[in-house]
Amino acid sequence: MAARKRATSRTAVLAARPGAPALRRFAPSPRSLLVGFALLALGIGSYAVARETSVFAVRRLVVVGGTPQAQAEVRAALAGELGRSLLAVTGDDVDRRVAASPDVVSVKFDRSFPHTLRVVVHAERAVLLLRRGNDGFVVSARGRVLAQVKNVSLSSLPRTWVPATTQIAIGDLLPPLAGGRAAAALAALRPPLAGRVRFAKVGEHELTFVLRQGLELRLGDIQDLRLKLAIARRILALLGPTATRGYVDVSVPERPVAGAA
Repeated sequence: MAARKRATSRTAVLAARPGAPALRRFAPSPRSLLVGFALLALGIGSYAVARETSVFAVRRLVVVGGTPQAQAEVRAALAGELGRSLLAVTGDDVDRRVAASPDVVSVKFDRSFPHTLRVVVHAERAVLLLRRGNDGFVVSARGRVLAQVKNVSLSSLPRTWVPATTQIAIGDLLPPLAGGRAAAALAALRPPLAGRVRFAKVGEHELTFVLRQGLELRLGDIQDLRLKLAIARRILALLGPTATRGYVDVSVPERPVAGAA
């Protein structure tokens, strides 16, 4: 037993001593370090070659999600990526190319080696028909102008009006009082109220929906909008579909009022 303890103590001293044989067994040799650095350099070089050559060139573009119009816009915007190496395609490149697509909110992409770039589209949602005189423009939930409508009578979207001097261009994000606030308010609608709004009146401190049967829904400002809409849905359910005139005022959610116009 005493001999075993002495042997153990001697081993511990050797292990703790700098340059002990037990420690030298685990130190990498100069040759292994050289091989490791060579493999690292080879990997970096191979990546650089693959990035700059046609080894992984984009030959196929797969676009999914969104509307057919949004998909077509993304395909057209990313056509310039065809022929580039998949390794050279970055998120900034993709975002920059699709930024001007009016029907697209955002995209995500994935590299499917060896030659496919797969893109998932998140499209804008149309909620408003902005009227400027005889002109009509489709506006998204974000307040972005998506397209101009030639025949406004064919659109079932809720309307709001802006002055004839208002400047509107496809792709613009509208200011609050030039359609942006109306779009944001309409985007908050949920069934069964969604689809029942015909007009939206917007002012500095006024937001009023005129329903298709003629009833006015007065919301005041946009504060606590979801709460106001929830209260309005309950009141409209109590009034029933026969309520075609008058108003429901939920501008003060704690004291909703319904009455004749």
